[in-house]
Amino acid sequence: MAAWHSHRTALNLAKTRRLFEGFLKIRTPTSQQSQQFQKSPSFSSRFHNRLPNTMGSINCKEYKTTGSTPKKEKSTGGTVGSYQSKCSNQSPSTTMSAEESSPDSEYTSAVLVDCRVTDLKENEMKQVDFDEDTRVLLVKQNDRLLAVGAKCTHYGAPLQTGALGLGRVRCPWHGACFNLENGDIEDFPGLDSLPCYRVEVGNEGQVLLRAKRSDLVNNKRLKNMVRRKPDDQRVFIVVGGGPSGAVAVETIRQEGFTGRLIFVCREDYLPYDRVKISKAMNLEIEQLRFRDEEFYKEYDIELWQGVAAEKLDTAQKELHCSNGYVVKYDKIYLATGCSAFRPPIPGVNLENVRTVRELADTKAILASITPESRVVCLGSSFIALEAAAGLVSKVQSVTVVGRENVPLKAAFGAEIGQRVLQLFEDNKVIMRMESGIAEIVGNEDGKVSEVVLVDETRLPCDLLILGTGSKLNTQFLAKSGVKVNRNGSVDVTDFLESNVPDVYVGGDIANAHIHGLAHDRVNIGHYQLAQYHGRVAAINMCGGVKKLEAVPFFFTLIFGKGIRYAGHGSYKDVIIDGSMEDFKFVAYFINEADTVTAVASCGRDPIVAQFAELISQGKCLGRGQIEDPATREDWTKKLGEPLPQVR
Repeated sequence: MAAWHSHRTALNLAKTRRLFEGFLKIRTPTSQQSQQFQKSPSFSSRFHNRLPNTMGSINCKEYKTTGSTPKKEKSTGGTVGSYQSKCSNQSPSTTMSAEESSPDSEYTSAVLVDCRVTDLKENEMKQVDFDEDTRVLLVKQNDRLLAVGAKCTHYGAPLQTGALGLGRVRCPWHGACFNLENGDIEDFPGLDSLPCYRVEVGNEGQVLLRAKRSDLVNNKRLKNMVRRKPDDQRVFIVVGGGPSGAVAVETIRQEGFTGRLIFVCREDYLPYDRVKISKAMNLEIEQLRFRDEEFYKEYDIELWQGVAAEKLDTAQKELHCSNGYVVKYDKIYLATGCSAFRPPIPGVNLENVRTVRELADTKAILASITPESRVVCLGSSFIALEAAAGLVSKVQSVTVVGRENVPLKAAFGAEIGQRVLQLFEDNKVIMRMESGIAEIVGNEDGKVSEVVLVDETRLPCDLLILGTGSKLNTQFLAKSGVKVNRNGSVDVTDFLESNVPDVYVGGDIANAHIHGLAHDRVNIGHYQLAQYHGRVAAINMCGGVKKLEAVPFFFTLIFGKGIRYAGHGSYKDVIIDGSMEDFKFVAYFINEADTVTAVASCGRDPIVAQFAELISQGKCLGRGQIEDPATREDWTKKLGEPLPQVR
């Protein structure tokens, strides 16, 4: 280990010889001299700006999404601070302790990176190399330098191309949001936080970074989590093994809850990323799961797989489960999601009539197809289209039957829908729009053999995939005292509590307020929103006060074209900027009051993430700000500006 550090120091010194001339007179060191140079207090005092030990990720623990569980460490729960440096070129006034400068300490020696303080303007980001395997995002805000991991912990997007807000950065691809002070994830998708780095500034403005050694192994960081204490008799239950429940159980332990924690999951699989299953049907659970089984064991999260909630008795504070157990709770979070809806079409229960909602569905679909299969997808929204795009290269033919004249019209409007229609036809998917299925015909084996359209056209069919919407899983709440709306959703407060105390509700089944122009509660089934609900509910269950401040953000990937969308609300007009033909465009959705309610884009990142950040700051965008193509993106400069004070 000492040899590695001497080699690293030698590289840094050689790399920066010119920068140091006139600052320090040095020679290219030998390995022994290099080690002495690293440990020298005089070097530290002359060259480094030391920051207080109370700041940073010193108590943050890393964790791989899959694989083996890291060695257990004592955890205190909660969040931590940050390491940052004021952008000063004055000589440092403090010295580094022998422990801090030692190669055997928790942090590496300072590494000079390719950046000076003057290279960054206010509200500017830059990605630098810490070593050949580690990238760091440097941000200058309020005349301070902050440093966090450079890649989003969700799918690895480069955060330097993301949306920089006030004290946080938002992923350009899917909108995940990270706090620049401590690297913590604040909005989703994803689970893990970013590693933090100590920033030190030399006399001539050179930027140096020190990393926690464990963070060099991963580009992700798990916030501190506690375990159960035997003397803590409290019981929290999380019902629903989807993205909302998965975030909730982790956040509960991160918030310091040491009582019994039960995680009720209806599926037999570990909680997994179900967004991927309609886009790539050949993935196994090891590629989809959020965490491995050891993770839940380590943090004393009782994982009940293959178990559903059957009845909630709020008077007795009891949950009745399908495994025969009746469990008393102190607080409970319900995030039971939804199930695929099967329309009342004759023959809908024939074999090989499938939905795409769970991993078992995709396994059944793949098992039923051959290169000669003729597939029909009913519906022209995301699930049906993603399934069609994923199967067309594996079978003889794929036909999409949709009710509207173009696909995705309700979400994106007619113009984008028309371009998506052309994209599918260019990829040999047969599109039967303004149509529907009147009957599903089976053979003597009870399998679908053809479908009859509403115009009486008959299509041969070996597999029918239903992308016809969903129904909310709240039937178990009958007579519970929890008020359920006609569509199956549950009204919640801005803190995600239902009308019954200690019963929290989130995810697809919640009818909740969002950040933006919508004054009424809305029921939105977005993956990102579900994870955000899990975090908010968990914080409030544990005694914190966290109000809903989410901006809906969703995304799809079709034939390699990634479309992002942020916002919510009705619209009367759509302004398109860019090329629809080349799939490089931005669409602004404008309502009756000439206010932009949502933004969609393809090939124009990070514009949608920037809009989400704008709305999250309580700001808005009007037609007048985007009508002129020459100044259409000037509004993005408002992200670094505070809201004007109201007198």
